[in-house]
Amino acid sequence: MDLGSIIGFLAGIACVIISILIGGELGSYWDLPAVFITIGGGICSTLISFRLKDVLGILRVTKHIFTDKTSSAPETIAMMVKLSEKTRREGLLSIEPELEEMEDPFIKQSLQLVVDGIESETIQDFMDTEIENMQSRHKKGIDIFNMMGAIFPAWGMIGTLIGLINLLLKLEDPAQIGPSMSVALVTTFYGSFVSNFICLPIAGKLKMKSDEEVNQKEMIAEAVISIQAGENPKMLEQKLRIFLGPEEREVKEKAEPEEAENTISG
Repeated sequence: MDLGSIIGFLAGIACVIISILIGGELGSYWDLPAVFITIGGGICSTLISFRLKDVLGILRVTKHIFTDKTSSAPETIAMMVKLSEKTRREGLLSIEPELEEMEDPFIKQSLQLVVDGIESETIQDFMDTEIENMQSRHKKGIDIFNMMGAIFPAWGMIGTLIGLINLLLKLEDPAQIGPSMSVALVTTFYGSFVSNFICLPIAGKLKMKSDEEVNQKEMIAEAVISIQAGENPKMLEQKLRIFLGPEEREVKEKAEPEEAENTISG
């Protein structure tokens, strides 16, 4: 569960509602024609820009911002180092029974190719293709939300222009000017709110998660090729640490003396 996304979403809604209630009423910010022109227009423009199946899939994509399924990089490194140690002692075929228990299909499929004796270049091509395809899938969702982030404010402005035109038609009645102006500006509010609170933050979070997953898979790819080549497990561990962030490296370095002490005492 990604608490940052959940807290930000709920707190953001609370901030907007509280701000409205301090200076006015929630009912003043509801206008059905404004919803039609802003939200409806933005969705229609998105449908024109992308395939229908991709737009319909954004709900499935959106749930990823509230989940945190990325495996821990230090844990993945520890697992790959252990596999490397085992293959050095017992050979590549020794890890085949462990592949059935692995949950990550990318690791499982890549190591299965190693066990099957496939050449390293072919394995590298397979892993690179998997990573590129994953990036392509992620990019579709990111592009859709970036597009909506740009489109909704524009449709909000279109709604405002429509409202101002209707306002000018009522200039002979001064009592109608205030309410009509208010309705005209509500569409701009809708467009800015949906864009800056929903679409662009979701696009940013999806981009961040995609980058993290790519980094993780590139680390795994490096480990798989090293295991096939029979590299020293200690050297492999040092190579994989390059993929860790500063905080993760610090945590892993602190944990190593404790692990060594437990091994000695055991």
